[in-house]
Amino acid sequence: MDIKTEIFGEKDGQPVHLIKMKNENGLQISCINYGCIITEILTPDKKGQMENVVLGFDSMDEYDRYSPYFGAVVGRVAGRIKNGSFDLDGKKYHLAQNENRNHIHGGNKGFSHALWDYELFQKENEIGIEFSYISSDGEEVYPGNLAMKVTYTFNNRDEFTISYFGISDKKTIVNMTNHSYFNLSGDLKRDILEHEITLKSHQFLELNDQLLPTGNLINVDGTVFDFRSGRKLKEGVQSRHPQIALAGNGYDHPFILNTNHQKEIILADEESGRRLIVETDEPCVVLYTGNNIMNEFSIRGVQAKKHLGVCLETQHPPDAIHHQHFPSVALEKGKEYHSKTKYTFTLQI
Repeated sequence: MDIKTEIFGEKDGQPVHLIKMKNENGLQISCINYGCIITEILTPDKKGQMENVVLGFDSMDEYDRYSPYFGAVVGRVAGRIKNGSFDLDGKKYHLAQNENRNHIHGGNKGFSHALWDYELFQKENEIGIEFSYISSDGEEVYPGNLAMKVTYTFNNRDEFTISYFGISDKKTIVNMTNHSYFNLSGDLKRDILEHEITLKSHQFLELNDQLLPTGNLINVDGTVFDFRSGRKLKEGVQSRHPQIALAGNGYDHPFILNTNHQKEIILADEESGRRLIVETDEPCVVLYTGNNIMNEFSIRGVQAKKHLGVCLETQHPPDAIHHQHFPSVALEKGKEYHSKTKYTFTLQI
């Protein structure tokens, strides 16, 4: 196994480093310490051809100008917060309203736009990176000095694990995820509409016209939201389901997971033969089919367009701070925040 670094670019006068991890099977994962962004994941197709399976750029300028959170760690709180405000122990906090009237993905800067410190590690059976960042009290208006660590671990079983750890000196709210856009066709040869997802979930969260959860949990039975036996994404995208139309003719919905660490999410592309298994300790995954990717830029020579990538954002439900029946995103002073998601790259049998 091999891990190495090089200069990727510069941000605010500071160097941004590119870290490349390669295992003994030839799979390679590249990321930068700006936003912990995963820039590239090279995996083989059924013919052994190594190709990239995530959306990303090769320059800081492109990330600054065009990126809709490609590959980034987002926080303190992933997803939308209604009206950009919340109450915590009787105090009201007014956050940036950086998407219409709402707050999204941690604000104008957030973790996705921060330069993280990092350390590399290499063990007998795994290699990895430990990113660290101190989010100061009042940053993006959130309370508490929050010390965060995000660890990327890669091994010879083609397993890539993201672990999150945080602790705050004040009560705060935390709900983190990784915002990678996957496309298993390889090097963006096709969009993701022919991708099939199998998802162990019997309920999804209904959205309103601002893509915020209404609080209603909807059974998937008999709908294009039922992925329990596998379903191609195009079936939903091309349907006339009102929730699909609401989200820009695609999915942008939180699904409640029935189980954890039991192959609860499987993404597959029949033509390439690639398969991605996602296992997590989070209660929810937001399935987003890239409905808002604009065609105003290119991605490594491929014109950007809707449905070019699919996100599998493992997390607590969005806007949980406003719904008491959702799993809580409150983090007590001195308590530890933990979250882990494992991605296994394999081929269809």
